[in-house]
Amino acid sequence: MPQSTIGAHPAPRGRTGGGRRRSGVAALFTALMALMLALTACGSGSGGSGDADAAAAASSETITITDATGTEVEVPADPQRVVTLSELDLDAALALGVTPVGATAGRGQDGAPRYLGDKAEGVTMVGTVTGPELDKVIKADPDVILAGQVRDQQVLARLRQIAPTVVTFQLGENWKDAFATIGETLGRTDQQQAFMEDYQAKVASVQQDLGPAAGSVVSVVRWNPKGPSTINKGTFAGSVLNDLGFQRPEAQQETAQHSMPLSMENLDAIDGDWIFVGTLSGQGNDVDALDAAMASPSFAALSAVQEGHVSTVDGSQWMSLGGPLAAMAMLDDVDEAMAN
Repeated sequence: MPQSTIGAHPAPRGRTGGGRRRSGVAALFTALMALMLALTACGSGSGGSGDADAAAAASSETITITDATGTEVEVPADPQRVVTLSELDLDAALALGVTPVGATAGRGQDGAPRYLGDKAEGVTMVGTVTGPELDKVIKADPDVILAGQVRDQQVLARLRQIAPTVVTFQLGENWKDAFATIGETLGRTDQQQAFMEDYQAKVASVQQDLGPAAGSVVSVVRWNPKGPSTINKGTFAGSVLNDLGFQRPEAQQETAQHSMPLSMENLDAIDGDWIFVGTLSGQGNDVDALDAAMASPSFAALSAVQEGHVSTVDGSQWMSLGGPLAAMAMLDDVDEAMAN
């Protein structure tokens, strides 16, 4: 706050100058009023620079996050421009009401995973599943980067030069732990916990609906022109099915994300009490290959097919690095297909 120094100069000796004395008093009064107004403005808690200073202070607040690598990262307490570099990060941010300014495309997709629909509308793509394009990340001007899918240490170092970068999960870690880290990073822990309460309630509701199908052996299969790949127990889809209390086929007990493509002669590996099958792409060669396979005698011979227990699902939702929104949608799919 600027300081004011007020001085009164005496009239020259030998002059009476009553008019000058009155003028000096008036000037003194004016200066005092100016000083009082300045003090009032500096001390005001509403309007003007007071609010601006408070807003600036709030926006400069930070918190420290310990990410999935054990690194401590200082991030804004209320980030406004978020870039997500995995399907899980994007899904989780949207579930918490945060629309990122940039994201990487879903696997098998040109843009965001298609199951997200209009929730991801307007989000700019800044890379693919193979990695971010750093010039596009810079252009997005993030104040925090969620980098769950980034493993390259050189890329991480460059991202950290752009904005605070949080590795939200390591390969094979449960999506729920990543969701908790993302909620903390985005300052939305309360919303994250409320979402998980809704998820657990929905799991219980679907389990109740299953009736005699509870505890079934459930197979998950991704199809492409090279053949079917099993989606194994250690995947995102596997964790949701485990929450529901399902068993998995013997060939799908691995922690690896998926098997190598199988030949049509080895389709027994995809059989179960129920089969959920899908493709990453929503059209084109993947879908054509699945349609051809489902019309084949080898597919028709599977016990799940003979029981009418086959459901076609969105592979971008079931067979990627899904998050809370994908998990909720999976529960809907299971309920629709298997409910008593």
